[in-house]
Amino acid sequence: MSIPADIVSLDDYERHARSRLPEATLAYVGGGAAGETTLRRNRDAFAARRLYARGLADFRNASARLRLFGLSLEAPIVVAPMALQRLAHPEGEIAMATGARAAGCGMTVSCEASVDFARIAAAAPESLWLQLYLQPRRADTLTLLRRAEDCGYRAVVLTIDAPVNGVRDAERRAGFTPPPGVSAVNLAGFRQATAARVAPARSPVFRGLLDGAPCWDDVAWLRDQTRLPLLLKGVTHPDDAERALALGADGLIVSNHGGRTLDMQPAAIDLLPAIARRVAGRVPLLADGGVRRGTDALCALALGASAVMVGRPLFWALAVGGAAGVAHALALLATELEAAMALTGRPTLADIDDSIFVPDAPADACGRAAAAPATRTRRQPAAAARAPRRLSRLAPIPTPESLDP
Repeated sequence: MSIPADIVSLDDYERHARSRLPEATLAYVGGGAAGETTLRRNRDAFAARRLYARGLADFRNASARLRLFGLSLEAPIVVAPMALQRLAHPEGEIAMATGARAAGCGMTVSCEASVDFARIAAAAPESLWLQLYLQPRRADTLTLLRRAEDCGYRAVVLTIDAPVNGVRDAERRAGFTPPPGVSAVNLAGFRQATAARVAPARSPVFRGLLDGAPCWDDVAWLRDQTRLPLLLKGVTHPDDAERALALGADGLIVSNHGGRTLDMQPAAIDLLPAIARRVAGRVPLLADGGVRRGTDALCALALGASAVMVGRPLFWALAVGGAAGVAHALALLATELEAAMALTGRPTLADIDDSIFVPDAPADACGRAAAAPATRTRRQPAAAARAPRRLSRLAPIPTPESLDP
């Protein structure tokens, strides 16, 4: 696939993808829960923040590299888990993994992937985490876990915020169902929770759909089943973060599921600071939800994340350009992050803290803004060791021709 020349940002990929994909697929991937308030808040919360530009920092040993749970990353960016990627491209998750590896980023493979785990791993060895939904039968969960371990996946990401699907209006209006030939192939033969037959005026949620829903005891059980690092995704409350750490979680992902589950939640980026304060550097934090620009990633890092996850924009890039589109989109995001680090005077990830933000205090009578807080060095978990990499003085914007996935 050729990449249109006018694509210079992640939003451009969405614009092109919306002209190519079926309406039902667009509703499934792009839609949010209910009135999509949370979906909008995820983006609006980044736009509301203001950054200080700083000059004359020493960039001779500048670096955006990160090692995190077995992944060696050129930038602190990991592909978020997304189901059924063959909706976007015939090669599906293979193309996504190929593009992510070419860009030096990791990928989280959904247990609802439309390609076999082993084939994805062959395309991107040592670059993958497995995302799990706990299955109604523990034996089926173990089957998924052992397959991933055998294929060399580096960590397990347990999603905890979707015991049932969100009420997604756009998807239901469009009548989305996967087309023939696209399915969650790694779940074939597994038993799934189903609602009991109920009268038309009755809700099915408490009548079968939650019979196999996971609880904290299942997290403790899963922790005992593998030596791989275990991350919990969908943590939005400090008390849940504390309980996850008590059960042996190695990392947490602050996420509202991209606005696809419970509507009316705060933006994910607004939930991050309180959780970071409670965790206090004991484990690495990741954040997702609404990341579209390098400045968004910078904000997440400043508020306590070690890395960000990106989902929908890479689905659009996959639809438009296959593996090359994914690599190009990730390179655009990494370049924007490095440029933002340079312009805010932050040579390394360890230098990024919340002193990049202009405070919200009102100006004084002379129109002067309130003084910025003193610079604080972010407390970095031991799992997030850095290696130096020199920033270009003038960061070039990647072009498709400069990438070889």
